Amino acid sequence: MQKTTILIADDHALMRSGVRELVSAHPGWEICSEAASGRDAVRLAQEGHPDVAILDLTMPGLNGLDATRQIRKSSPDTKIVIFTVNETEELVRDVFRVGAHAYVLKSEASTQLLAAIKTVLEGRHFCSPKFGESIFQGFLRAASGEALHASLEDALSPREREIVQLLSEGQSNKQAAAALGISVKTVETHRAAIMRKLRLHAFSDMVRYAIRNHIIEA
Repeated sequence: MQKTTILIADDHALMRSGVRELVSAHPGWEICSEAASGRDAVRLAQEGHPDVAILDLTMPGLNGLDATRQIRKSSPDTKIVIFTVNETEELVRDVFRVGAHAYVLKSEASTQLLAAIKTVLEGRHFCSPKFGESIFQGFLRAASGEALHASLEDALSPREREIVQLLSEGQSNKQAAAALGISVKTVETHRAAIMRKLRLHAFSDMVRYAIRNHIIEA
């Protein structure tokens, strides 16, 4: 029997260990790789094309939403489960809008994570029962509609979103350039384009934007 391969990405080793123990106990499922950052998760998904990727939402350097965007492009058959402590309705819409297949609260891991994996492997979406079926279906409809109508925030390229996260986390232009393997001049050019596209006037505006759009935590 062919095994179902699963990638885990979370910057907390203890959380990865707990998920590994829970998932590995299921017959036919195996953890094929683990990542401590969104950037490593994207790389491992591109290399191994796992059946399922379980992604923490708030990871340094590259958050779960942007990791989802990139994995959906490089490994479109991978089912993505967002695993988070955050439980706002706005965030649930964002999760499905970027192409994730499931939204699971960490507080419900013992009862809901395995159910979520089974559901996405069957080709369906899954959302924490906390939100109720009618609200969940509303999220999916809203996410589908929003995907067809790009907003101002969607004007940013994946690289620009990466730069927003790195700079908003407090990294300098030089540090961001080193993390992305590009020149400082290129970072500066992207930064200017970001400010122009989003009509921002100060760096503090960028940080507020990053928080509001779940690129970084407050």
